[in-house]
Amino acid sequence: MPSSFRTPRQVKIGDLAAIAGTTPRAIRHYHEIGLLPEPERGADDRRRYGYEDMIRLLWIRRMADAGIALDDIRAAFTTADADSGDGIADTLERLAETLAEQEAELRRQRTAVRRMRTEGSRMGLLSDVVTERLKGLPEDSLRQADLDSLLVTERIFGPLGAAVQATRFAVLATHPALRADSDRIDAAEEALDDSVAVDDPRVAQVAAERHAFENALHAAIEESGLDKADDALFDTWDSAGGREAGSMSAVEAAGKMPYDFSPARLRCMELAAELSAQA
Repeated sequence: MPSSFRTPRQVKIGDLAAIAGTTPRAIRHYHEIGLLPEPERGADDRRRYGYEDMIRLLWIRRMADAGIALDDIRAAFTTADADSGDGIADTLERLAETLAEQEAELRRQRTAVRRMRTEGSRMGLLSDVVTERLKGLPEDSLRQADLDSLLVTERIFGPLGAAVQATRFAVLATHPALRADSDRIDAAEEALDDSVAVDDPRVAQVAAERHAFENALHAAIEESGLDKADDALFDTWDSAGGREAGSMSAVEAAGKMPYDFSPARLRCMELAAELSAQA
């Protein structure tokens, strides 16, 4: 290659911009922020740029196109000018780490979207440990309200807490009589609103019905064998330093949920818990 190509004559700002694929306005901005040294004006009051300016500008453009912030590019060149290039190498290494993190996040997002498309919008939002409990159920046996409830539970109590709740929904989905009882008692509890006094006889009656239902549901869970899977989850939870799920009362759990329970309903929960303790 002729030496004249390797060391071209000095060029004006418009020619430099054209070579680097940018604009004179961008070059002036690089001058203003100290990224590109500003050459002295010649006798015709025009700036002219040499070969080193061109190389530096090409580096700036390539690094900016790669996603490096202008402040980081400036810091890299400042260090490079002082120690013969290590600053640029350090900046590129940090960029490579950032891109690797972004790539991992994109993979996670693609996996989540793929799960939502495969499992369905609500099912796909749940973690694997929760959806594993719901596999193999009859088509349309799960209610949308169940999946919404699992989403809230997982957000507050984590995947293990939601998986335990998923066990209940899985059994209810295959036991129509229990599902009917569950709906009836849920409705009775919701009727214990602020208009109901805590000593109203209905409070104790609904608590007794809840206690009997929970016993029947627990028996069905044992029969299905899913109680062993729940025990394994508790062991995992405890070994990870989490609180043992069984030590949290219904009232404590209710306090963590984003619902406003009436005093009568809270009293109903307390009475049901007392009945369970007596049993």
